[in-house]
Amino acid sequence: MTTDSLFRLSNLAEGATVTIDFEGQAMEVPEGISVAAALLACGARDFRSSVVGDQPRAPYCMMGVCFECLVEIDGVPARQSCLIPVRGGMCIKRQSGAPALDIEDEGEGHE
Repeated sequence: MTTDSLFRLSNLAEGATVTIDFEGQAMEVPEGISVAAALLACGARDFRSSVVGDQPRAPYCMMGVCFECLVEIDGVPARQSCLIPVRGGMCIKRQSGAPALDIEDEGEGHE
């Protein structure tokens, strides 16, 4: 059983490319493909860890239904990487567990 990535970037030289940053590593990928496709093609194995059990998770459906591909993009957590096209300079990080929520006190009467 192979453990090598089955995703490959074909014809990379034929079209425009952009450089993205994933966990501090620069990656040159075709312009216009999804973040998930770019990361998979560059060998990323896990995109986030599960909320329960801290298990590694990766894209499953590649069409925005399963939410397994959540990553942090440019400081914004819980982004569906399969639905977002890459653009030059993107900074992408794995998401660890559930994203933090900024909940402010809504005033009196809400206890």
